[in-house]
Amino acid sequence: MQLSAAPYEERLTAPRSWWFLCLLAGLSFALIMLPFGTLPMLAGLAGGTAVAAVVVSAYGSVRIRVVNGHLIAGEAKIPASALGDAEVLDAEEARAWRGPKADPRAFMLLRAYVPGALRVTVTDPQDPTPYVFLSTREPERLARALRAARDGADAS
Repeated sequence: MQLSAAPYEERLTAPRSWWFLCLLAGLSFALIMLPFGTLPMLAGLAGGTAVAAVVVSAYGSVRIRVVNGHLIAGEAKIPASALGDAEVLDAEEARAWRGPKADPRAFMLLRAYVPGALRVTVTDPQDPTPYVFLSTREPERLARALRAARDGADAS
């Protein structure tokens, strides 16, 4: 069985400034190791930078996809037929839904460095999750892809 091309795919990569912070973390480790000599200092620089880069890379490797009638956001895989209306949130509204308006039962894929978001209601009566909150750089495009996937699932 051949998988169809994904109508939507996004990787929420970490901002460039975070990679600079990796270098600063490496420099910090180098300064800590400086009293032990040149080789330990260089090892601290390389090791600290590498560990920080792995952490930033892992945090920034989350993907959001709509493929084969499913929304795949990080580890979650939700059929589009179980999703309702999608609400595009601007930066201010997204901040409110991340904080005081948030429901603890909701599935939230948060990235603080992404200002926009999409809130999608979950219509499955078996699922206690009221909505899915996704940080995304292209909320309108994701909403269109989810609508198309839901309409395609309803048609079949």
